[in-house]
Amino acid sequence: MPRETFSDLVAFLAVARERSFTKAAGKLGVSTSALSHTVRGLEERLGLRLLTRTTRSVAPTQAGERLLQSVGHRFDEIEAELEALSELRDKPAGTIRITTAEHAANTVLAPALAKFLPKYPDIHVEITIDYGLVDSVAQRYDAGVRSGEQVAKDMIAVRIGPEMRWAVVATRAYFAKRPPPKRPQELTEHNCINLRLATYGGLYAWEFARGGREFNVRVEGQLTFNGTSQRLNAALAGLGVAYLPEDLALPHIAAGRLIRVLEDWCPPYPGYHLYYPSRRQASSAFTVLVDALRYRP
Repeated sequence: MPRETFSDLVAFLAVARERSFTKAAGKLGVSTSALSHTVRGLEERLGLRLLTRTTRSVAPTQAGERLLQSVGHRFDEIEAELEALSELRDKPAGTIRITTAEHAANTVLAPALAKFLPKYPDIHVEITIDYGLVDSVAQRYDAGVRSGEQVAKDMIAVRIGPEMRWAVVATRAYFAKRPPPKRPQELTEHNCINLRLATYGGLYAWEFARGGREFNVRVEGQLTFNGTSQRLNAALAGLGVAYLPEDLALPHIAAGRLIRVLEDWCPPYPGYHLYYPSRRQASSAFTVLVDALRYRP
């Protein structure tokens, strides 16, 4: 295979993954026209069209998708091995990409990184907020953060936070208009503030447990958000009932701004875990970050 084909494949993979010549060009540090010329040259040599181009989008053809799936992970492995060579350097270095939810980013990652990053100026951390259970490998994240029960069995999971609880809350003014629910099923009679899972587009079902029985309740309401702080603010404004991490709700409950209900139906559950593939070749930068995040009671 001609040596230039390797660089052309890198160009194709970037476009196929980003679904955009402009984004891929920015990532590779080349011009959009040069990138388009490179991909066309590869298509001409192969005698196949690899990308379908429109004025609004770019998508792999059947041949392009096959090439992406068969070759892409091999280039990722090469890139991971080259990055792993940083272990030979005096200082850990590199970029670590993490997918997480807003609450975990604010309460666990941010405080830990505030202490960690000044010690390792050559390490860069990129955090993406996403409430869906994304495929961290396919999306090329180094790791993800989710609560313990959401981590896939084939992943290595490192606990990075304490046990957590949910809290169902609303203002006193709201409950003055509608009787507080005594059982989770009664939430269907209330104006509830929903969370939409960004990745899959579905609404998050509120989780409850009592007497060894676990169940979910799908609620309805006028407001839906894809973030935690927005739901808290809406509850404080008296716009409905919210299902929030307990640590966010407790200060407002103590101050009388929110009233908590169904507390006995919200037992503790495993806290946040950092997860990553068991087959991942960890760089020194990733190793020191995992150690810094590890929960130590």
